[in-house]
Amino acid sequence: MFENLNMWEVGVLLLLALLIFGDRLPNVISDGLRMVRNLRSMARNATGDLSRELGTDIQLEDLHPKAFIRKHLLSEDDEQAIRKPLQSMYDNLRSDVTGVHDELKDVARAADLRTPAPRPAVTTPAAPAAPTPPAPRPSYDDAT
Repeated sequence: MFENLNMWEVGVLLLLALLIFGDRLPNVISDGLRMVRNLRSMARNATGDLSRELGTDIQLEDLHPKAFIRKHLLSEDDEQAIRKPLQSMYDNLRSDVTGVHDELKDVARAADLRTPAPRPAVTTPAAPAAPTPPAPRPSYDDAT
């Protein structure tokens, strides 16, 4: 439930809860936990009743209509027959998307300004050229 929150955000939420509820915070937390336990037991009882009525083992995840049909009404052969016409189209689409993704990575890497561009190789002459001395600076006296 909180897997996309980092520690700072959780700390801010706890501080906010402390400011809102004050010294009633432990009672609010215990009431919330009791409510979650009651909801879980109700869901367990409902799935147990449904399993007894249908005569099959049903888990809470199986109550989603697609999962229910896939598990209890279709055999594996039927499911493969349904998936087969779409599998080649899915494979083609996946390979196209992977190709586009790779090309975008290459373009982004080429356009990345943070990394220095490779310099072209420069051929050096056999003997190094002597550095040229800097030009003399004009003095104030020369200008007046």
